[in-house]
Amino acid sequence: MREELAVIEAPSVLGLRPSGVEDLPTALIGAGLLDRPGALRAGRVEPPAYDPRRDPGTGVLNAAGIARYSVELADAVGRALDAGRFPVVLGGDCSILLGNLLALRRRGRYGLLFLDGHTDFYQPSAEPTGEAASMELALATGRGPRLLADLEGRGPLLRDEDVVAFGFRDAAESAGAGMQPLPDGLYAVDLDGVRAVGAAAAARRAVYRLTGGSAAGYWVHLDADVLDDAVMPAVDYRLPGGLAWAELEAVLRVALADERAVGLDVTVFNPRLDPGGTIAARLTECLRRGLSTRPGR
Repeated sequence: MREELAVIEAPSVLGLRPSGVEDLPTALIGAGLLDRPGALRAGRVEPPAYDPRRDPGTGVLNAAGIARYSVELADAVGRALDAGRFPVVLGGDCSILLGNLLALRRRGRYGLLFLDGHTDFYQPSAEPTGEAASMELALATGRGPRLLADLEGRGPLLRDEDVVAFGFRDAAESAGAGMQPLPDGLYAVDLDGVRAVGAAAAARRAVYRLTGGSAAGYWVHLDADVLDDAVMPAVDYRLPGGLAWAELEAVLRVALADERAVGLDVTVFNPRLDPGGTIAARLTECLRRGLSTRPGR
């Protein structure tokens, strides 16, 4: 029996700006993401109004709104998990990761496979505009203003050793901007590291690390900018290089085939930069192929 997917729309841009990434759910559903047996539309969590003013207390845009939204999104993800479904959460910007992880933290200790062209480990003082979408991994590991780093008093949402940052290529850029370094306990394999062993082998190593400790399972976070800029130009912060479609598909097939993978989110693809819809169609195809490896129940 094929496992049921619960597709949850999370069109928040609270951690970025209203640039078009809020249209991601509509674009991918329109491209056929739900066209598989057992996939169902499990709701839409609307964000509060966007405030362009940087919060003086935290240094983060929409800090209070993100905190509230994370709780609401965690409730929606939790309902899907309680029903025995595999949540697929469609952002929005990367700050939606906090709500997904909060849903898991309420249940215990979980890990994270972080597929992103950037490491998103900024502290507010180094992030030029205060966008939480550049800080979510730091916040999830308990670094940053308490309002976001200690949601419901459960922070950190992740232990450093339960995280694999995979496929990033922003080391020079982030160091130049003054981003705090990744901690020693967090396993990081950059794009060159992935290429050194091959995407599938690197993914198997990542899954082995995520499942070899005390965590009950792991979440998969996919930022579309982990893909090569040549094939995924429809993102707001572009970087040269990145994974090819076949490499990303190989990673997803390995990561999602393990029964300890408990959910997936997709962020930052901007349909307004894809007027013909061809990139949305290709991304949807890649996701469907990756999800096809989910074990039946």
